[in-house]
Order: sequence, then structure tokens, then C-alpha cells
Amino acid sequence: MQRILVILNPAARSERAAALIAKIEEIVGTSAAIRLTSTPGEARTLAEAAVAEGIRTIVAAGGDGTINEIVNGIAGSAVTLGILPVGSLNVFAVQLGLPKNLKECWEVIESGHVREVDVARANGRSFVQMAGVGFDAQAVQATTWEFKRDFGPLSYLLSAAQVAARKPPHLTIRHNGGVTEGSFVLIGNGRYYGGPFPVFPSAQIDDGLLEVLVFKNLSYFDLARYLHGVLFGTHMDFPDVDYFRATTVTVESGESVPVEVDGEVIGVVPVTFDFHPRRLKVLAQ
Repeated sequence: MQRILVILNPAARSERAAALIAKIEEIVGTSAAIRLTSTPGEARTLAEAAVAEGIRTIVAAGGDGTINEIVNGIAGSAVTLGILPVGSLNVFAVQLGLPKNLKECWEVIESGHVREVDVARANGRSFVQMAGVGFDAQAVQATTWEFKRDFGPLSYLLSAAQVAARKPPHLTIRHNGGVTEGSFVLIGNGRYYGGPFPVFPSAQIDDGLLEVLVFKNLSYFDLARYLHGVLFGTHMDFPDVDYFRATTVTVESGESVPVEVDGEVIGVVPVTFDFHPRRLKVLAQ
């Protein structure tokens, strides 16, 4: 039995799928088995089956959504996670400092160097990088597969522009015995959001704390101002942005407001965020 399994999300409807599969097969060679996903959620099912089979290393060949599914599939096991970043967004790979070259990423996997990182949770659903309530989850929800295919990472910005025209929700955030209110919440386990944007500049994925940003306003002007602040590292100083760290955070609303983790919508509020410190073993440099 192979000790390494690669779970590959080839974006089956893409014309580049066959070329991607061939490339991964060439890189991996005979050192690992490869299983392909064809539907959302299948990566988690394949990971759960691999854990039951006794496979010790599972490699996520996909984007942050594929990684999220596999992390939930191996939760509570001793399986080690490897990453071949081939998705439209690969934020967790950026967080870990992995090479962009897939062959070099495979060399990292073969090196066997393990890093232990925190696993955050949203209503029991694990995530490794970032979660959002409100605006960004609405944008993810509005981004179709066709948008991703045609526009890549830009697709989320186009969806965000549409969502910004709506009336923002009212959110209540409970944390560390305190309460704050806002229109949009980001929960960080790592530094980056949406690519190489350091939304939480001082965050560490092994420090045992969740990082939280609460944005109060969501007009086009406010969104542009927040984005400018993120790009120049000044957003945490804005008077209409609350920043804090916590071990548990609960977000509520009188409306049906979506929640996303690692770029995938998982439900609506109310949602409670917590974490398991250093629960996940990842192959990294």
C-alpha cells in the first residue's frame, strides 16, 4: 500500500484538466497514489477513506477549498498534510512559504519536514487560514464557477462590487467577555487573505489565538478605504475598525448572514469560532 496519497482537484470542466493531471502524475511518479475529485465535498470523503486505510500522508493538490475539505477529513487523526498549490487561490501555501513551482513543492513533501499548526473551527467545521462573516462570504457565495474560470482571482472582486451595492447586515460579535457591533467580520488564523494581502500582519498559525477584525461600514468609499489601508498596513488604526485577539468568538445577527471558511460558504450565523492549538501536521520548509 502506498504511504502517500495525492487528492487532486483537476477542475474537471476545465480544458486544462488533462494537462494538469499529466503534470502531477509526472511529478509524483510511482512514489504516491493519485485520486481525483469530481464533485464538491469529495476531497473530504476521499481523505476520510484514506485515514481508515492507514495512509499516513495526504497531499492536497488544489486550492484552499480542497485543503479545507481534506483538513476536515483527517481531523483527529495522525495523518500529515502535504500541499501542491494548483488552485485559483493558494493562500495557505503562501502562509507556509511554499514554492510556487510544483516540482519544488513535491521536494518539500519528500523532505519530510513537519510543522505543527493551529486548526481553527467555525461551528465545528475546521479551517486553517481565514474565515469571514458578511461581506466576503456574500462575495464568495455570488462567485460562480464560470466567473472563476473566466476571471480567476479577479472574479471575487467583481462579485464583491455587486455585493457592495446591497444594504450591509448588522452583526453582534461577542468575545473575551465583551461585545462589539459591525457589518463585516474577518477571523484570521494566519496573516493572509485573498492572496498575498497581510490583513493580520502579526498573526501566527501556531500561537493559539484567533485574530479578529470588525469593519463597521461598507459603502464603496469605505471598502476602497479599507483596501487602501490593508495595502499600506494602516487598516487597524481606522476608528471604524475594531481589532482584537481571542480564543473564542461568537457572531450573531437578526438576518440570515453567510459564513465562509477558507473561501467556502459553510452556512449562516449564528457561528462560534474556536480552535485546537497545533493540531495539524503540515509538510513545510
